[in-house]
Amino acid sequence: MHAANPRRGYFLGLTAYLLWGLFPLYFKLLDSIPPVEIIVQRVLWSAVFAAAALMIWRHPGWWRELRANPLRFAILAGSGALVAGNWLIYVWAVNNGRMLEASLGYYINPLVNVLLGMLILRERLRPLQWLAVALAAMGVVQQLWQVGSLPWVSLALAFSFAFYGLIRKKAPVQALPGLMVETWLLVPVALGWLLLHGDVLTAQGDFWGTPQAWWLVAAGPITLVPLLSFNAAARHLPYATLGFLQYVAPTIVLVLATCVFGEHLAASTLTAFGFIWAGLAVYSFDVWVALRRRA
Repeated sequence: MHAANPRRGYFLGLTAYLLWGLFPLYFKLLDSIPPVEIIVQRVLWSAVFAAAALMIWRHPGWWRELRANPLRFAILAGSGALVAGNWLIYVWAVNNGRMLEASLGYYINPLVNVLLGMLILRERLRPLQWLAVALAAMGVVQQLWQVGSLPWVSLALAFSFAFYGLIRKKAPVQALPGLMVETWLLVPVALGWLLLHGDVLTAQGDFWGTPQAWWLVAAGPITLVPLLSFNAAARHLPYATLGFLQYVAPTIVLVLATCVFGEHLAASTLTAFGFIWAGLAVYSFDVWVALRRRA
């Protein structure tokens, strides 16, 4: 295990969230394909590219360590199931005109991260960080009240990814080997689904000769790069801080939903997001001050 490097953690975390924020542009290219089929193909191609990446960037001794600790396979199976469920809900939301709900889910997620960091990891917040959490919570509560019903898409996205990040932060497995094992543990499930339901894409005739097929294959590296960045960032940053960086992604999704895909943004929603952005600004200022003191 390497010593924590906050600057590297911030860079990796921002890289992951910037890429995730742009994901709707990618999934809109695949909106004619059923969400489950997208996830099945995403699992299979991610497994292939993860194995190839591990052959290039070797991690000596990782397989021996896993065999010596079988419980880690169960941990990675759990984290893999969480991230696969998160993928499925997100793709469904994007391709069914519910990007704003997806965006809200990832605005709620950092608050869940802070809660888990305090309850499970015993992390402590500084006064300005408490103010930032309070501002963000006010925005989330206002938005939940405006929705007027239980936003199951938002909550499912928030809690599934929060627990995924927590597991990967605590699991004593390096980012790339852990991600490869996660995806390969999902491969039997993906192949089983194809066996039971047939290859939906093959039934479309010459699908695998179209440009859309290449976009589907690209799901492998498109999935791996931000996940690797996130998993590596989790080793270098407090969990609450990693969660607050996540506000970058839903803000990008919000802009895409309203400015590119024409979803309606109510004034009340904009007010809620204003509270959240204010909280992010306060938290970022606190982090900047802390880094200057450390330097």
